[in-house]
This record gives sequence, C-alpha cells and structure tokens, in this order.
Amino acid sequence: MKYPLMSDNITREDLDLVIEHLKKDNPKLTNGPECRAFEEAWSKWLGVKYSVFVNSGASANLLSMTMLKIKHPEGGEVIVPPFTWVSDIASILQCGFTPVFVDIDLDTLGMNEFGILNAITDKTRAVFITYAQGFDCLSGRVLEVLRHRNIPLIEDVCESHGATHNGKLLGSYGWMSNFSFYFAHHMSTIEGGMVCTNDEEVYRTVRMLRSHGMVRECGDWIMAEKYKTEYPELNSDFIFAYAAYNMRNNEIGGILGQNQLKHLDENVRLRNENLFYFLSKLDQKKYKVDFRLIGCSNYAFNIVLQPEYANKDFVERLMHKMRDEEIEFRRGSAGGGNQLRQPYLKGIVPADHYTKYPNTDHMHFYSFYVGNYPTLSKISIDEITSVLNRV
Repeated sequence: MKYPLMSDNITREDLDLVIEHLKKDNPKLTNGPECRAFEEAWSKWLGVKYSVFVNSGASANLLSMTMLKIKHPEGGEVIVPPFTWVSDIASILQCGFTPVFVDIDLDTLGMNEFGILNAITDKTRAVFITYAQGFDCLSGRVLEVLRHRNIPLIEDVCESHGATHNGKLLGSYGWMSNFSFYFAHHMSTIEGGMVCTNDEEVYRTVRMLRSHGMVRECGDWIMAEKYKTEYPELNSDFIFAYAAYNMRNNEIGGILGQNQLKHLDENVRLRNENLFYFLSKLDQKKYKVDFRLIGCSNYAFNIVLQPEYANKDFVERLMHKMRDEEIEFRRGSAGGGNQLRQPYLKGIVPADHYTKYPNTDHMHFYSFYVGNYPTLSKISIDEITSVLNRV
C-alpha cells in the first residue's frame, strides 16, 4: 500500500530496548516493574494521580463500566454516542446498564452538548464521552451540569492522546478515563490500554479487577489486612474480592510505552501540522474542512462529504479512485460508522432507531479517513489531496 493508515509506529529504538531487556539473564516478562514505571510516567504526563495499565482499550472500557456497576448495582442509564467503537456500547450492555444515545456534531464528531443535557434523567449513572479522531467535543456547560447533579464523566480518549480542552489534557477531566495503545493509535504498546483516575478507591478496585479480583493486587496493605482478618481461613495470597478478569499487560508493553511516551508530544505536533496542511489542500466544495480544531490531536485525515456530494455515485467513484491509487482508507470513520445499524444491537434498540441520529448516519455513509502519522511527508499529502480533489 502506497499510503497506509499507519507507518513506523513502533520504531527501531523501541525494538532495541525490548531486545536489551530480553538479553538479560532470566528477564521478567509478565506484569512487573516496567509496567508500573509506565503507569507512573503516564500519570505524570496526563496530570492524574493514578493509572492502571491493561491489555487493551476495550478492557479499559469494560473495567470502567464494571467500576460503575459496583457503584450502581441496580443499573441505570449511560449516555453514549452511536458514533464510537463497539466496546464502549458493549461494555455498557455487559455490565447491565441501558445505553442512551446522543447524536454527534459534525464539527467535533463528538456528542452534541444540548443532546447530552436533554438526555440526562434521574436514571443517568454516567456520561460516557468519546473523543473521536482526536477532536475536543467537551463542553464547560456539560461539566458544570454533571458536577451539579453528581453524575460522573467517563472519557474514552482511545483515539485522542494529547488532545486538550481549555489547555488541559483530555482524560484528566473525568471520574475515569480510558486510553488505547493499539498499533494504529498515537502511540503503541502493540496491544494495550490504560484506565486513569484521581479517585484512590477506583484505582485500588481497578487494580484488583484487572487481576482476577485478587486482593493482593490492590496496592493497599491496610485493605489487604482487612480482608485477611475477615477471611482467616483463606490463603492470604488468593483472596478474590470480585468475580473479575485477567486484563494485565506485560513488561514488553511497559518498555514500549515508556519510550513511546517520550515522543508523544512531538508526534502530536507533527500530526496536527499534517492535518492543517491536508485541510488547506482539500477541495472544500466537496469535502468538509471546518472542524473545530482547537485542542485537537489528529488521529487520521477525515474525508467528510459536503451535502451536495453525499450520494452513492460520488462515494463509489471516490472509493474506486482511492483503491486505484493505493490510498488505504476506512469508510464510516470510527468503528464503522453508526453503531445503531450493527447486528449486536438488534432487539436492544428499535429497528429504525438509527434514523434519529442524522449526523452519525451521514458519517456512516459519507465519510472516510486516511492515514496520518508523524513521518508522513508534505509531498505525500499533496499527492493524496490531488487524488481526492480530482474525483
């Protein structure tokens, strides 16, 4: 592929560090000090107290919803966009909550501010916001109302490492936030994710949930002693407080994460520089260019068709041209477009529920993204936009 979605996301420097670790006598590979060092470095970078390194962003989502379930065993509603990755909605369902959907703004690809506020009820247990494609969709009004009503914000930042709101990193606003370090994202541990929080109780509990619910993993000797005293007949190394999961990452991921983090801010700068150049070269009669760019941390180049070009014929010609020119793309953008059209929601939402979310449906049929990464050259961007503009 001449223009792939991602290139050079794990560098020779990263791999050399892993090799040096593997050359040690009897190197530790399972979750250990390298993972903890990455957690500490990530917390410092993000500006939060605690981070828990897990095996994927999807696991981070599920852990967050499990923590919410512990707080609200009776269930309730979670506000979420239909334009997101499957694991956000799946984790809501898996933990017994009811998803309440809010359409997106095309300027940010995130939930509409007034849609969120209108969706809040006495049954709302959390707002689970997705920062799609590196855009900031957070609202001061939403934050104010959530604080006033004591409703937690949970942030999915899986595609938006380094994006900011009012100069503060996204992922540092919520009760919990989730990140992904999958290969295609801003930085990579091959597979991996992080749950972040300023709540010590969340931190201790998520550490246990990550490791089978084992009390010894909580990181709090006072809590551990309490369980030992309460259950003296149990082996203190194997007290399981929760029916939980195995979502630990490993030392190779920890090594990669520490080194990749050193370059993240500069890579975000380069990605954004590429984005601004891409949008300046794009034919704005055919394609949307007026996104809300303040605070963004671009994940990929969005190709969103203007209404007069939003038709099947133009879409087919565009896809044919991109394939011919070896431009790798994804249709529908984040997660394949409108999740309400997916079979896993059949019987959970009404059959025509997707019709109530026109902006998400526009993205489903009339949007694409192509790759952006720090080593992408201006010449390549010129070539890509030239192809798009000629359709």
